[in-house]
Amino acid sequence: MRRLTTLLASVILVAGAAGCTDRTATVDRLMQKYQGNVPGASLLVLKDGKPLIRRGYGLANLEQHEQASPATNYRLASVTKQFTAAAILLLAQDGKLKLDDSIRHWLPSLPANADEVTLRELLSHTGGLIDYEDLIPAGTTRQLDDNDVLRMLSDAPKSYFTPGSAYRYSNSGYVLLGLVVEQASGEGLPAFLQQRIFRPLHMDHTLLYVRGGPGVSHRAYGYSEENGVWKRTDQDLTSATRGDGGIYSSIDDMAKWDAALYDDRLLSDASRKLAFSPHAKVTGEPYEASYGFGWRITGDTLWHSGESIGFRNVIVRWPRQHLTVILLSNRNDPEPYRTVLSIAEPFLH
Repeated sequence: MRRLTTLLASVILVAGAAGCTDRTATVDRLMQKYQGNVPGASLLVLKDGKPLIRRGYGLANLEQHEQASPATNYRLASVTKQFTAAAILLLAQDGKLKLDDSIRHWLPSLPANADEVTLRELLSHTGGLIDYEDLIPAGTTRQLDDNDVLRMLSDAPKSYFTPGSAYRYSNSGYVLLGLVVEQASGEGLPAFLQQRIFRPLHMDHTLLYVRGGPGVSHRAYGYSEENGVWKRTDQDLTSATRGDGGIYSSIDDMAKWDAALYDDRLLSDASRKLAFSPHAKVTGEPYEASYGFGWRITGDTLWHSGESIGFRNVIVRWPRQHLTVILLSNRNDPEPYRTVLSIAEPFLH
């Protein structure tokens, strides 16, 4: 009987190893575009808090021929928004602000039509504020910062729609939310994120990058393919704004963020419920989703993508199955969301 039990255990072990090998081979095939002497990616598959796949593909820096790894830090672009939203929720937990505060209460230079726009609406992209990208004067060559965005919006008395009546994805809203964090906390946004989120979670290599501030360790540089040649396209006019896209992080640090979203070590149960509840139906996109606070919601998934010049990223979470897949890349193509859904498929069964 003991020999039979041992034999069965061996068969199960071999079958499990074979299944793992098959899944790894499938993942490597899906990640083929990122392999070799090209801008690359870092990929993490987490199941029940454990990394099943954790590796880099291709290069983080073409000029220095530095390999991408689990420690490589990428510009998160709009994946930053979930951290900005968490900062607002933390301040609401502290009683420093209310989600139904008018944005103009905190940023009084905004025009009178912003009186009716609340923090809650900015969090869910239902505020109707003008996209700051559309307000950049022709011929501008200097990078914009958050105060430039505030000034341009303060000079723009129109809006797209009555606050709360529609959805329109808004980088403007999240830049302003970052400024509200500073007003309500009395601290700079990089310092607040460091003290209240990154440090407590031991995300030791994650930071909101500001030129002239601390540098990014193990930094990936962004690239775009032009006529078959990869060109460094790491920064553009809008790469210095903060609350909408300025955080750098790695898959290793993002694993710690993912873990914190399952319990109340950072956000209370009520705050997480707010973040992960559908507040608006996403429109104008080639996918079905609702929007929470810094998260898209599709079926069983909570997810967000991030795109800026030279970077394409996505985090997709299946909380019920306790599965998360994170793909961070330093290139303009391919778009990673569908790739991640394909990578996740064998791990969901």
